[in-house]
Order: sequence, then C-alpha cells, then structure tokens
Amino acid sequence: MSFSGQLFDNAAPEGSAERFSEGAVLFHGRLNEYAEAIIEAIRDIDREAPFRHLVTPGGHRMSVSMTSCGDLGWMTDRKGYRYTETDPDSDRPWPPMPELFSELAGEAAEEAGFPGYRPDACLINRYRPGAKLSLHQDKDEQDYSHPVVSFSLGLPATFLWGGFRRKDKPDRLLLEHGDVLVWGGPDRLRYHGILPLPEGEHPLMGAQRINLTFRKAG
Repeated sequence: MSFSGQLFDNAAPEGSAERFSEGAVLFHGRLNEYAEAIIEAIRDIDREAPFRHLVTPGGHRMSVSMTSCGDLGWMTDRKGYRYTETDPDSDRPWPPMPELFSELAGEAAEEAGFPGYRPDACLINRYRPGAKLSLHQDKDEQDYSHPVVSFSLGLPATFLWGGFRRKDKPDRLLLEHGDVLVWGGPDRLRYHGILPLPEGEHPLMGAQRINLTFRKAG
C-alpha cells in the first residue's frame, strides 16, 4: 500500500467486513446491537476507575481522557509508558473486563484471522470535540503476535493508518458508531492515530466518541 493521504471509501452496509490491508479488517456496524450494554458497562467502569487526562513522559497533557479495565491497565506519566496491575489513582486493581467485551473482541479477531484471542487489557478513550491522538505505535506489549482490536462508539472519527515509520504519510479511514477495527500480523506495528474530533451530537452518545482498544499485554 502506498501512503498518499487518501480517504478510503468505506460506505459499506452494516454487518459487512472490509479487509483494507493484509492484516487489517474493518467490521462495519458490528457493535450496533450491543451498544447500549457496552455503554452501561463503561459507566460502571468509570465509577470505579474514573476517566482522567494522562501526562506523557515529555509533560504533554493528553487531550483524550482515559481509563482501563482488565488484568492490566495502560498508563503514562513522567516515568514513561507502561501497563500496571493497579490503578495508580486508587491503588486498587483495575475493574474486571466485562465478558461481553472479551467475547466480542475475540470473535472479531477470529474472523480477521487471529483465532484464540483473549485480551487482558482494555484501554477506554473518551474523545470530546477537538481531542485527537497523534501518530504512534502500540508497542508496550510483550508479544506482538497478538492483534489489536478497536471498538468505536459515538461520533465518527477519522483514523490515520500509517506506515512503519512516523514520517510515512498516513491514509485515512472513517470510523463510525458500532465499527470494529482489527489489525495484527504484518500490520501490527503500523503507526496510527485519530484526527481532531469534529463538533457533533450523536443520538445515543451525545457530543463524544468512546474508543475501546483491546490488547494482549502480559
């Protein structure tokens, strides 16, 4: 694939799957029937481990607010990027990952060609209008043979799908409410990110986007 900054035309019907790279598949509207249950579970997680704006090792306050669930949670601060078994804000274990989350992530991974996927970490990102995520690689995990599975809920967002160098110009992929994106294998370490979230109002989620990113981290 050449990285020309193109916007993929993913106007596909709900329930369809689109393999846009060797190890990457987008499932359109896969979560729609589960959205309300997922949102309620996120509310429970937020009560136990509230969303917070983390600080990068360089001192930058992230525009995205985050929390985690599962055996491990992802953290960043002045000490670096890492996974932890406990929430540093409370010193308690992260909330357990709901079975619905792991089942849906495992099913999508298997359909994408990665059978037996059982994530142990779920990063939950909340985007308000203007929030973004710069190009980065997911490389804090111990074993890159496992894919990354990403759920999208709420306002649509433009996903940046880059190459293996930060300077590679990324292509763009529209992620809409209910979409599931899986990438792994030869695409596992591609740079990726999210452009600033536009203003908008989703009928179920309001003026926000929630992204759940599943990893096998330990």
